[in-house]
Amino acid sequence: MTTALAQRPAPSRPGWRERLHKFDIKGVPYFLVAPFFLLFAAFGLFPMGYTVYASLHEWSTRSPEKTFVGLDNYQFLLFEYDRFLNSVVNTLGMFVLATVPQLIVALLVANALNKRMRARLTWRMLVLVPIVTSVVAVGVIFARLWGQEYGMINGFLGVFGVENIDWRASRFGSWLAVSSMVDWRWMGYNALILLAAMQTIPKQLYEAAALDGASPRQQFWQITIPQIKPVIIFITFMSSVGGMMLFVEPMMFDSGRFGGGTDGQFQTTSMVLIDLLRTHGNYGMSSAAGWLLFIVILAVAGTSYLIVNRLQGNK
Repeated sequence: MTTALAQRPAPSRPGWRERLHKFDIKGVPYFLVAPFFLLFAAFGLFPMGYTVYASLHEWSTRSPEKTFVGLDNYQFLLFEYDRFLNSVVNTLGMFVLATVPQLIVALLVANALNKRMRARLTWRMLVLVPIVTSVVAVGVIFARLWGQEYGMINGFLGVFGVENIDWRASRFGSWLAVSSMVDWRWMGYNALILLAAMQTIPKQLYEAAALDGASPRQQFWQITIPQIKPVIIFITFMSSVGGMMLFVEPMMFDSGRFGGGTDGQFQTTSMVLIDLLRTHGNYGMSSAAGWLLFIVILAVAGTSYLIVNRLQGNK
């Protein structure tokens, strides 16, 4: 037996082609995804960690030296700075007014574009026009539409005997005006995402349902909605995140200022964050506001996911 082992040939070393093939299978994927993680670490994780550090210090342009204050910045924003909690209420209010109608209309538009109609491609391209339109132009136009003296909205209401309304001075009125900008800009984008999901549904399901006597409305609720449930959850989550970070639309509605009206009636949390940084030069307070906003966004996005998932599960 010893002689047989001695006569067994030694295993040959793998050639360079085999080693290159093994590296191509096991090593190349890591090299391909590495740039993303390196960029995310440099421009994502590091800024996040640095803002945590800044939020725990008293640091502003008035006192360049950083002084550790612990959670004092968070305590000040939550219990002493009235504009912060007011901005959270404003952001939540505009989020509801902007997101809920936007997603409902986007779902209906996507369902209409999914049907046979003339010039379907043209209609699908037209719903993207608001996305490619400059947000500054949108803000200027909508500010004129909702103007008190010569606004088209007040002009239309005046036909029915309604006196001119100062939309900027009213909290609900300003919420409605800003939300209309958001709805107009993002409805088409969400509609195309939903349309893409609807086109992946097998046509045989609709044909079988039609043979069983199901109406178009029943097909929509019993086939379309359950089949695109993951996409509905996705756009709800993304709309929740975007809605809670609302900044450009209310800023343009206030002519480029961060105050959100005379009494902050439509000042969002993002506007408070930027105002603390640019107007007051308070880096520590602004960083703390950013992390509080992050927590609120997580709570709202998680709640939206649970609500939509529960509603879709009951269909």
